Amino acid sequence: MAAAVAVALSFPSMAPSPYELTVGIAILNYAVLSTSWNFVGGFTGYISLGHGAFAGLGAYGTGLLVTKAELPSFLALFTAAALVAVLAVPVGYAALRVRGASFVIVSIALVLILLLVFQSWSSFTGGSRGLVVPRPFPGMLRSEHHEVFYFLFLGLLALALGTWWIIDRSRFGMGLKAIREDEDKAQSLGTPTYTYKLVVFVVSATFTALAGGLYGLWFGDLDPVFQFSILSGAYMVLMALLGGVRHLYGPLLGALIVGYGLEYSKLEYGDTPLHLVFAGLLLGVVVMFMPDGVIPAATGLLARVFKTGETSIREVTAAELREEREADPTPDSRDPKREVRQ
Repeated sequence: MAAAVAVALSFPSMAPSPYELTVGIAILNYAVLSTSWNFVGGFTGYISLGHGAFAGLGAYGTGLLVTKAELPSFLALFTAAALVAVLAVPVGYAALRVRGASFVIVSIALVLILLLVFQSWSSFTGGSRGLVVPRPFPGMLRSEHHEVFYFLFLGLLALALGTWWIIDRSRFGMGLKAIREDEDKAQSLGTPTYTYKLVVFVVSATFTALAGGLYGLWFGDLDPVFQFSILSGAYMVLMALLGGVRHLYGPLLGALIVGYGLEYSKLEYGDTPLHLVFAGLLLGVVVMFMPDGVIPAATGLLARVFKTGETSIREVTAAELREEREADPTPDSRDPKREVRQ
């Protein structure tokens, strides 16, 4: 972890050109988005393909507060995230009443509705012409601007990972995992499943909105077709699934692989849809060969090779146990961490 943090902090000084730095920012943005999605997908097992709606709302909310209300850039960012969190309560209240494929359809419907609204309301949002967001640091050179936002995205990623880690080790997180494994059984045992789902849904939407708003301040040019795209939500799911949704660093690893692949294919092949082919093939490989993700697959392989996955409870047969007792019949010599295998 120390080595990874050192590399992340020194990347801006090691980047050979501003373009590589922008690729690093894009990958960090993907990492924050996929980690934010993993609050819902990893803990509860609910698959949302419309999570890009919250990123788009965060981006447009920040941009509109800056351009229309003339708020300072970062005050607008946190205000927009707070408004998205408030909006996520009724959205989650309605969407989380359904499960499985129905929830997926509801999440897709949300992002499509917002796309139509922001495209049609051109007098307020700019419509298809887009929305230009003023740079928060107008006196900086472009390279300095990128470097500042690189560290801002890195800090937001650290905050998202820290929050996920805290929830994962809390009683609240245990309840969310119970929902993921068997929601009906968890509810029958007294877990307030609906409240837990709604709370983590709002947390996920807030971090997603912060990532979208920070992207809007960095990129400065918002288009509803891009901001409210189903592909954005699909990329979040792909990155989290690739790394491993049940692991803290799963979405981060997935963002490194998928994000770099997307940026490389766009650079090499331009506006052709080959980057979509790459994403589709990668999703097929993950589903077929690594359904739990790269990190669980790698740790499982290492456990089998080095036999580190053995349980602390030693298994012995009844005959072996009888022989040991005959050899040393004193009660204190018995190992309490043994399990008799019949």
